[in-house]
Amino acid sequence: MQFLPVFLDLRAGPVLLVGAGELARAKLRLLLAAGARVRFAATDGNDEVSDFDAEAVSRIERVAGDPIAADLTHVIAILCAGAGATGEAMAARARAKGIPVNVMDDLTHSTFIFPAIVDRGDVVVAVGTGGASPVVARRVRERIEALLPARIGDLATFIGRWRKTVHGRIPDFSQRRKFWEHVIDGPIGTMVLAGKSNDADAALHAIGDPSAFTESTGFVTLVGAGPGDPDLLTIKGLRALQDADVIFYDDLVSPEILDRARRDAARVSVGRRVGKPGIGQAAINRLLIEAAQSGKRAVRLKGGDPFVFGRGGEEVAALREAGIAYDIVPGITAGVGAAAESEVPLTFRQKATRITFLTAHKARDAETVDWSALTDTKMTVVVYMGITAAESIRTGLLAAGRSPQTPVGVFARATRPDAKAVVGTLEDLPGLAEQVETGPAILIIGAVVALSAPWRNSELAQLHSTLLMAAE
Repeated sequence: MQFLPVFLDLRAGPVLLVGAGELARAKLRLLLAAGARVRFAATDGNDEVSDFDAEAVSRIERVAGDPIAADLTHVIAILCAGAGATGEAMAARARAKGIPVNVMDDLTHSTFIFPAIVDRGDVVVAVGTGGASPVVARRVRERIEALLPARIGDLATFIGRWRKTVHGRIPDFSQRRKFWEHVIDGPIGTMVLAGKSNDADAALHAIGDPSAFTESTGFVTLVGAGPGDPDLLTIKGLRALQDADVIFYDDLVSPEILDRARRDAARVSVGRRVGKPGIGQAAINRLLIEAAQSGKRAVRLKGGDPFVFGRGGEEVAALREAGIAYDIVPGITAGVGAAAESEVPLTFRQKATRITFLTAHKARDAETVDWSALTDTKMTVVVYMGITAAESIRTGLLAAGRSPQTPVGVFARATRPDAKAVVGTLEDLPGLAEQVETGPAILIIGAVVALSAPWRNSELAQLHSTLLMAAE
């Protein structure tokens, strides 16, 4: 470690900023955001600060003349950005007086460096590479930005507001630490991160015996894992996986997504595939409730979205009845994921103004489906788990009057490395389903399939155009 990360209180004294152009102004904005009083020596003579608000301007002191002769009384740090050779001279002067100095992009003359910064109010993260690669530092910062909740700073502020009160009620340090861990990881922390600080204040105030609150409090989070690509997992879903004590997951959840969970979290498979028995919904509900009642943070991980053919509503009802605290993290549903990957616009002006999502479990029982409701040529029909029901779907739609030339697509294992898309027309749907070999698969039926990338890349595009002209 070449540089020790430290956090400097810039309100302790003025900072001298020497430089020119946008480089210097970027540093000026950063210093002012940190509450600093700045002596600004513009080497190009442009020390205009009218674009800053009045409060910020009140903390800027313009330095006229040669920066080398600038007053260094009480100066706690010197920054040089876009200062050219003046930067080296200022660095020599700073070293002689024992003042920390940074010359931008010049490690030789710097005694400290600027990290890439993630600013969440009271939570600040600094990322450095010892000056070797600022671009790498920025990339790491971007990853951290994505992982940190937007209101993590609010959570720190909330705890800071209550620290003295809780300290008085829980004198023991280890018990106090456990208390705050449960606040952060439990419903109160969730309230703050959701922007409900007033509710969080009320909940914390209502705790009669804080020492009892140090006991484990269970919580269940329903998380949508998305269609398969681990990069499509939401940031909030990723955080839930990394906080979980136990994860109850479906078979459609990819191993790559499970690999992003906390390493020591227990993993329990509770899913089933077509033709294979599962443990049943009642048993899953019971496992979730028992995990929470034992004080664990449980995640119910589902492929796609919990509330789109995922029985998430049933699980929430069971948790609510049992008095279990829970949260819901939506995911990208498989139909939307498949459509995006293959460039199928589910709606398109003049061509498709309605969408119907259908599960093939019902489609296989053809007499229970009102197929006439699905024959609107401006309706896109998205069918989940549709491979084994392809014959029933074709028969039902054709009998109801939908054109046999209606474009259809079968999208298997969407967004995964082994994804496969096959397109054609409604009359050929069963044969298309056979071509993708195995699921899970989404069927998309409607004119918009003819706008998809697989259709454009096939010979069907010209054929379909010819048939439409003939029909007219």
